Amino acid sequence: MEYPHSTATTEQLLMKGSMQPRRFRIDKVYWETDDTFTHELIPIDEGRFFNFHPGQFNMIYIFGVGEIPISICGDPDINTRLYHTTRVVGDVTKRKQHLKVGDLLGIRGPFGNGWPVEKAKGRDVVVIAGGIGLAPLRPIIYHFLNHRDDYESITLIYGTRSPDKILYRKELEEWSSRLDMDVSVTVDAAGRTWKGPVGVVTKLIPRIISNPDNSTAFVCGPEIMMRFTAVELLKRNFAEQNIFLSMERNHKCGIGFCGHCQLGSYFLCKDGPVFSYDKLKSYLSLKEV
Repeated sequence: MEYPHSTATTEQLLMKGSMQPRRFRIDKVYWETDDTFTHELIPIDEGRFFNFHPGQFNMIYIFGVGEIPISICGDPDINTRLYHTTRVVGDVTKRKQHLKVGDLLGIRGPFGNGWPVEKAKGRDVVVIAGGIGLAPLRPIIYHFLNHRDDYESITLIYGTRSPDKILYRKELEEWSSRLDMDVSVTVDAAGRTWKGPVGVVTKLIPRIISNPDNSTAFVCGPEIMMRFTAVELLKRNFAEQNIFLSMERNHKCGIGFCGHCQLGSYFLCKDGPVFSYDKLKSYLSLKEV
């Protein structure tokens, strides 16, 4: 399946109606943890399909409340349903958690450039997620598994604060049971019932990475986690251009028009949110940027 890339100018996006939300109805609500939930949405306006590239995001409008950027976290090969996982952290997300099945949302998007899946073809794939950073990475995992013959080994390393904060438990169990994929889950702190690794994700990298010259890494999580993950991958002889990070912050319009998400010469919503490490390294080392 070919995925669309965001190459349109701001004027073209405005003409296409990217500032006009489409209405979606909540069909199901899944509580992933005590403060994180997933909405399964169905389009009700014209155009009953929603195509997106893994790694893109939508602007989600809560009618009468406000708008927030949320990564798309469903299977990119399924365009009749839309999935967003949200952590409750602000006023709009606090209101969003109280929406019920049958309620309506406004959706603008998809925006951004997404993960460059074509650059990983014929190579080993390493997916490294921290916390809710697994949500923007879930579509690319679906893509790799849907097109399994296009890729060599697939490795997922996922870290979170504690066992009760683990997302997508059903999928993680399914992926762990596959013979053609390696999955490692670690937590920062755990009780006696936790049987898996304890520690940050970077501790698992030396044990798992075996072929850096033919590997491509996709990383998403808190910025400090991504920075130290990239450093660890570089120690293992990963090339900077083969490490991809997703930078999502301060997205307000989605089309590079308002300027809130500017980082140096980039607008994260339009030029990103996905960048190769060589383009971001100078910014990740600076404070307050």
